[in-house]
Amino acid sequence: MRNIKFLTICIILVGVLFCLSNTSCTQNSASVGEKSQSREKGAEFSETSTSTNPQIAAAQQLIEKNSNSPNGYNALAIAYIHMARETGDFSLNSKAETAVNRALEIESANYDAQRIRASLLLTFHRFQEALEFGTQLQKEHPQDPIIYGVLTDANVELGNYEAAADAVQKMVDLHPNMESYARVSYVRYFYGDSDGAIDAMKTAAKIADPADKEAQAWCLVHLGDELFKVGRYDEAEKVYDQSLKTFPDYHFGLAAKGKVRAAAGDYENAAKFYTQAQERVPLTLTDIALGDIYTKLGKPDEAQKQYDLAEFIEQKFGNIDQRTLALLWADHDIKLDEALQIATAEHEKRKDILTADIYAWCLYKKGQFEEAKKAITEAMRMKTKDARIFYHAGMIEKELGNKKAAADYLQRAIKLNPAFDILQIETAKAALQELK
Repeated sequence: MRNIKFLTICIILVGVLFCLSNTSCTQNSASVGEKSQSREKGAEFSETSTSTNPQIAAAQQLIEKNSNSPNGYNALAIAYIHMARETGDFSLNSKAETAVNRALEIESANYDAQRIRASLLLTFHRFQEALEFGTQLQKEHPQDPIIYGVLTDANVELGNYEAAADAVQKMVDLHPNMESYARVSYVRYFYGDSDGAIDAMKTAAKIADPADKEAQAWCLVHLGDELFKVGRYDEAEKVYDQSLKTFPDYHFGLAAKGKVRAAAGDYENAAKFYTQAQERVPLTLTDIALGDIYTKLGKPDEAQKQYDLAEFIEQKFGNIDQRTLALLWADHDIKLDEALQIATAEHEKRKDILTADIYAWCLYKKGQFEEAKKAITEAMRMKTKDARIFYHAGMIEKELGNKKAAADYLQRAIKLNPAFDILQIETAKAALQELK
């Protein structure tokens, strides 16, 4: 998802590090035999304490000093999560999960470990588990804003938008900080309140910790994204430039800059920025976007390399959000059976509008137009202002012979964001011209 789950991790990081520095944090006592067993279990985490990553090295030293305390394992989990976000190496999140599971083995009620586990459930797209676990923690700690962040994210991903709105309202009431306002922005987007989403993300960027340059840059990128969604490209580009000034070579900022350059028809520079982003952190969406740029530049072989790389990264290293592959295959009319299989499985698990949209598009590509109409209606239930959804709705209505509705949706897509997809927009324009 173009989501904000990493914010849960960021705010958890602050809380856990505070606890680790506080000597009053709970620690279990153990007999000599228990301590010996704990040292043996801790060895697997501390044996590489020569790590060049300072966070990981510090956490491993904590484990070496006291392998029977959950603190070192919590710190190690957070270090792995932070490094995974910076490098794009998803396998580090699995190491984080192993570390936090060890912390919970030592002290099952350790709240810091429980919060980290909740955020990891979101990272692994285990949204129903995250919702259930977060609900349990919320009952035990009803005044903890972090847990309401978990509940917001999980409910958004599952399509429970009213519950998400309630959770984020409680979060912002308890702690009106960057993390809560960023989530307010995201929820407002789904409710079709584009201006409100922009205003909330402006607030998030303004009150972000000035010492955390990455967090500031992240907010600026997502502010730019909200502007981009409604076609305010010049404003979006200024904000993207500001994000790169705040945090130079930020891979999200570079990819965003590539996107807005592509919107301007500057495909050469778009390719340059996307390539720079890819070199820093190879992400599936970046590869697909770069492939589309090469297609526009008339370089089909280079484009195919990027599409193949996107599949490889998602299937071999991620395999977390295969909706991306389903959309890629549907857009390019390849592997349509596999695309529909993925979209169907995802739609059965979660009822968010973005999944419903991809499911509708895959049904459309397979010629199942009546079923596609039901799914796209579900995707539009929140009146979200999303050009891609309008485009898919228009194409579905066109095949059903509903010319007026088809033309209306296609016009809305083109007017709202005429560069929502540099390849699909041409199909939208051609379809609209045919209807006229």
